[in-house]
Amino acid sequence: MKRYLILFIFLTNPTFAESPQTLTVGAKSFTESVTLAEIAKILGEEVGAPFNSVSELGGTRVLWSALKTGEISVYPEYTGTIREELFRGESLPDEAAIRKRLAREGISMTSPLGFNNTYALGMKESLAEELNIKTISDLNDHPTLKYGFGNEFMDRADGWPSLKAKYNLVAQDTQGMEHALTYRGVDSNEIQVTDVYATDPNINKFNLRVLKDDKFHFPKYEAVYLYRTELEKTHPKFISQLRSMAGRLSDQSMLSLNEQVELDNNSEAEVAARFVRETFQLDVTAEKKTLSQRIWATTIDHLFLVLVSLSGAILVGVPAGIVCAKTKLPGQIILGFAEIVQTIPGLALLVFMGVIFVRLDLPSIGAFPVIVALFLYSLLPIIRNTLAGLNEIPTSLQESATALGLNWFARLRLVELPLAAPLILTGIKTTAVINVGYAALGGLIGAGGYGQPIMTGLRLNSESLMLEGAIPAAALALLVKWFFEYAERIVVPKGLRLSSTD
Repeated sequence: MKRYLILFIFLTNPTFAESPQTLTVGAKSFTESVTLAEIAKILGEEVGAPFNSVSELGGTRVLWSALKTGEISVYPEYTGTIREELFRGESLPDEAAIRKRLAREGISMTSPLGFNNTYALGMKESLAEELNIKTISDLNDHPTLKYGFGNEFMDRADGWPSLKAKYNLVAQDTQGMEHALTYRGVDSNEIQVTDVYATDPNINKFNLRVLKDDKFHFPKYEAVYLYRTELEKTHPKFISQLRSMAGRLSDQSMLSLNEQVELDNNSEAEVAARFVRETFQLDVTAEKKTLSQRIWATTIDHLFLVLVSLSGAILVGVPAGIVCAKTKLPGQIILGFAEIVQTIPGLALLVFMGVIFVRLDLPSIGAFPVIVALFLYSLLPIIRNTLAGLNEIPTSLQESATALGLNWFARLRLVELPLAAPLILTGIKTTAVINVGYAALGGLIGAGGYGQPIMTGLRLNSESLMLEGAIPAAALALLVKWFFEYAERIVVPKGLRLSSTD
């Protein structure tokens, strides 16, 4: 059993499937992090280090866990985040203390890259001028203002909870949401205050006023690269390249790179290649895929997630449905488990499994956790329909089969399963269509598929990118539905097919 699990993990996780020397650069789900990750990848490839594509993996905790377990090799981080989020409550007064603490985890840090991307609060210039709000303290004079923050800022130790306490802010309406959506909310006046970054191009794009941190709540957030210390021995040239980034980016130059992506519609890979060309005089170009190439690649990834999880669910779900139909107590336990899993929200299940897998030393990012989550979600429709199909077989037919001398297995194989096949196929079809939609969550943890362009489009506020994932996903769901309807005509005799009213 164990060797089958290892084989499954090997096939479903790129960091296992690639050569042990292959490196993976992680990035948080915002432009600056992805651009810095692309720069690291280009610099590494220039000295011959083999890389997987950059993986966008959501928030700080996901990346930190992935770096510690070796699922990624390096990612860009900020000194303020290291102090206030990763090692909150510990005294880390200077850079040397941070390095010493990181070393205990087997992690090393480059020198600061040169810019300070501190947190701040922002609101529309016109509204701030009208209400005469210049500092964060001024917000206390307007308790009816609506606040909308990125989800990570809502929970960070240096985020909303401590900021609210430091300034004694009275906020009657505070919402957490995907950070990219907060700008739309401010622009449409659905919210009035949000969190911003010092090098955030959306400050100019949406004409926001950055409120002065008059009580000096936010620490410095100097950008650095975190990497696994073992790379200093296995990939010394890459680490040397990474260290050469120290001091190369000022606040203004990082803002310019972010603007080239978010305002001028260049990809992070193109902007990173241009930066490396101009800064290091290296002849590098970014690979630019056409729309059809991108859709083809995401379709292959998406089909892989759906087909592997669905195949596993069929292999387990149909026998489980038979057990439910033939035995009372085991059947109730199996059905109860599948029903409980189904009540857990998809995103929550993915996060929960990530936490469990880290403790079990299993991959917590990439395809593996997504496939397991889809597999669990797929069980209930298949089990229920198999159970319903077997229970609806007329007693007279079962008695006739028994009278012919068929044993229980022969009755099941020759009579009961063929009669239950229409309902079983309906359950599989329902599961497959649901899986196509749920698999888009894979974009949150680097599993690829249609979720990747949807998440990137959300981050860049690009409707065309979001549609690049959403339209193929809808089309694939329809194709899957038609495929199973056609399969039913081939597999199930005409007299046993379900009518449209069944």
